[in-house]
Amino acid sequence: MTDSVTIWLRRYQPYRRRAEVAFWVVVLGLNAAFNSAVAWMDLRRSRPDVQAWEPVLWEVSSVLVLGLMVPALIAFERRYPLRWERLPRHLGAHLVASVVFCAAHMALMFALRYPVYALVGATYRPGPWLTQFGYEYLKDVRSYATLLLTVLGYRLLLLRAQGEARVLDPAEAPAGEAPAPPTPTVATRPERFLVRKLRKEFLVAAADIEWLQAQGNYVALHVHGHDYLLRSTLSDFMAQLDPARFARVHRSHVVNLDRIAEIEPTDGGDAVLRMKDGSTVPCSRRYRDALAGPAPG
Repeated sequence: MTDSVTIWLRRYQPYRRRAEVAFWVVVLGLNAAFNSAVAWMDLRRSRPDVQAWEPVLWEVSSVLVLGLMVPALIAFERRYPLRWERLPRHLGAHLVASVVFCAAHMALMFALRYPVYALVGATYRPGPWLTQFGYEYLKDVRSYATLLLTVLGYRLLLLRAQGEARVLDPAEAPAGEAPAPPTPTVATRPERFLVRKLRKEFLVAAADIEWLQAQGNYVALHVHGHDYLLRSTLSDFMAQLDPARFARVHRSHVVNLDRIAEIEPTDGGDAVLRMKDGSTVPCSRRYRDALAGPAPG
């Protein structure tokens, strides 16, 4: 089971962005089609003067704007993540964001509708803005929550399949004994990480990490062909690694110097690092000196 998921993830990663875009295009496209059909059937009875193309325009313009706003919503959630430990602080930010989301949605979809009506010689007449905003917000707050839950669910699914790592908690002192005194900074470097993947837990040695990559609020630990996500920034995590062994070679990549098999310079002054496991890591020109290791003394 684990091997099949790992193989699937490796095959999926090169097509991940295209698959994500295709997902939103299909889902939002079907939503526009169904909503257009329902709106047209309702309007035929209540407003027989409405042309058939009008509900199609309303729904398509609405869905198109929603699709364009998905990247902004994802970026905002990364800035204010909805996790239990931060929920009280960040929930208010998302409530405010839902109001901004609705206002932007209305402004952009109306901006699309006015010229289309003008092209066919008609006039677009939305209702009073305050009334219209209240009506749209009741729909948009649900759209905001649905989009957000979809993003979080997809991210959780990938996280469970890919695996999540964390630094092992320090051992607790036996009952009745005083806690151990703080150790020097060098001793606080974790030697192992606890990895949870597909309901299984196991340990990964820090020395086995081939390279690391920043991925939003996470750092991906590349170990023996597998990637495990650890919630941290790349800079914070680097502070816990041995500088004699690990070096930053790119703004989003760190490598284990012992795992480099070959350095392949490029014409622009950058380089491609070929690792012993067969993977490649970019090395930018500004970090080339780090490959020589820290200066002695």
